[in-house]
Amino acid sequence: MATRIDRAQVAETALRLLNEVGLEGLTLRRIAKELDVQAPALYWHFKNKQELLDEVATEMFRRMAESFSDVDDSTWQAYLTGSARVVRSFLLGYRDGAKVFSGTRLTGTDHAGPVEELMKKVVAAGFTPSAAARAWFTVNTYTMGYVIEEQSVRPVPGGERDPAYELEERARRLAGYPLAISAGTEFFGDLDAGFEAGLHAVVAGIEATLLPPGRAGVE
Repeated sequence: MATRIDRAQVAETALRLLNEVGLEGLTLRRIAKELDVQAPALYWHFKNKQELLDEVATEMFRRMAESFSDVDDSTWQAYLTGSARVVRSFLLGYRDGAKVFSGTRLTGTDHAGPVEELMKKVVAAGFTPSAAARAWFTVNTYTMGYVIEEQSVRPVPGGERDPAYELEERARRLAGYPLAISAGTEFFGDLDAGFEAGLHAVVAGIEATLLPPGRAGVE
């Protein structure tokens, strides 16, 4: 039986279990079993599941941030869209990844460095710090919201669609409502194309509303 564990070890174990059990099954008791310790041992590090998820999200950000340096930064549009793709790709690698990551509070301060670099690139393109922050927040919330919906369609990374989202069956059930059928095809059909279309709309809105006049670039 393991005798000593730390917060990082618990978070890494939680991430490893996530694809197996999903968010609902990711309990302190299940993690303790995986670590071969008694559940109360984890309460020295985490008072409840939310504190655990905060630490898991922090570890996710650490791993995700490594890829931001490879994003094309030739224009602010390319940088925002490229970074959003990094976030989406990373979250899709974990079952319920977007649900785990959204709404959590990052622990410690080691995330501040990567965030500072992200902000610097957008401010350098002509955004005020406030507008740059709003731009990042808007792109990130769009991305996480999209992935939450996307992971309802395909719950397991690389797995099959949930039968509830099969388009032909949905069309059959909604016979007589052609616009609703069309909407469903747009929402749940080509998920990659849907993400890109929405991301383009978000970035166009950021340019129209947040970038000071005369600083608009060419995407």
